[in-house]
Amino acid sequence: MSSDPIADMLTAIRNAIKVYNEKVDVPYSKIKNEIARIMKEEGFIENYKKIESPNKNFLRIYFKYGPKKEQVIREIKRISKPGARIYSKYKNLDKDPFKIYILSTPKGIITNKEATKLKVGGEVICSIY
Repeated sequence: MSSDPIADMLTAIRNAIKVYNEKVDVPYSKIKNEIARIMKEEGFIENYKKIESPNKNFLRIYFKYGPKKEQVIREIKRISKPGARIYSKYKNLDKDPFKIYILSTPKGIITNKEATKLKVGGEVICSIY
């Protein structure tokens, strides 16, 4: 069992898209739900939903592929880790239009684009390209 459930989620996503799975289930948490919401809004995944069961709740993530089975998510990487937290001001975030950063800020879990608009910084959770 890992001490970093977000890294476990990102690894499950990375492994599932490598073998072209249509979906993956990860243990549910509010922060994972917010990460999935942003991934859907930014067009990286098809959909997501909370699966409730008597013992444990899961988050089911449905992947999106191109017309010739091209992977939409090329790279998904954990930035801030439990042992080494990474914080950034909104001015210091990469301006690459194809890459998004997901941040935990006082305004909630948001992308680097939203952080720039709101002029807030925070902990950089992960990057998706």
